[in-house]
Amino acid sequence: MSITQPIKNTLKTVWQTCTSNAAWRWFKKVIILTTFSLVVNHLATHDNFIDSEAYRFPIEGFLSTIVLFILIGIITNLNFKFYKKKYFSKKIEVSTILWFMLSTLGYITIMYIPVNIILNIITGEQTVFYYLLIGLVITLLLSFIFIVILYAQDLYSLYTLSIKDAEITIESGAKTTKLTYENIACFYSENKIVYTIQKDGTTINTDFTLNELEEKINDQLFFRANRQIIIHKDAVDQIEKIENGKLSIRLKASIKNDAIALINISRYKRKAFMSWIQ
Repeated sequence: MSITQPIKNTLKTVWQTCTSNAAWRWFKKVIILTTFSLVVNHLATHDNFIDSEAYRFPIEGFLSTIVLFILIGIITNLNFKFYKKKYFSKKIEVSTILWFMLSTLGYITIMYIPVNIILNIITGEQTVFYYLLIGLVITLLLSFIFIVILYAQDLYSLYTLSIKDAEITIESGAKTTKLTYENIACFYSENKIVYTIQKDGTTINTDFTLNELEEKINDQLFFRANRQIIIHKDAVDQIEKIENGKLSIRLKASIKNDAIALINISRYKRKAFMSWIQ
């Protein structure tokens, strides 16, 4: 065996490890953190500009910024995991993303104020709340930019996954079937049995209740029309206004099932349905 072969195998292993999804994500975050800290510290004062005659690499500021943004990164990552598990796994929308951002910035504020007061006590400096407030505002602004840079791709990936590639496991007795959301036309209940109708008209009975399905599925794509049916957005073919402010919904022709030929939306759900279907 060539003496270079073990070296090649080692390098290959290292490369595969570094390019794995998890490792690559963390590597990118480290690069972003380092670059962000360098840019912030070089823009902080005129003496830190590279073209300045008095230029000196801002090592103290660079290291303190790294530590600060590591703490911010930990807070953001923990909050993102919480939102991903409780909210983002089911639905990605602007209001949820805003709540994620606001709550993260709130946690950063809670961390920032006592940490700075403690550091001032340790160093023997007096805490001036005006400067503390200015520092907090700047930190929150930088944190917002930092979080957007770090998590924009993750949020977009989750959104894409929830819309196109998400799937649900349908259990029917001893049989288990996996269906992607885009292949499902609707779920409807008849004689206490809930059926899944695919876009090609195929019907599968399930062991779910409609309430259980409503909790599981993505409500950007599915709407609980009434007590008997949950419909997919792409399955809707025609919407007609009828008496008493109600709507009559006709599904696409490929879905041949008399039980759901026409679906009525009550006037109480009309506004929510029209907002959802647009």
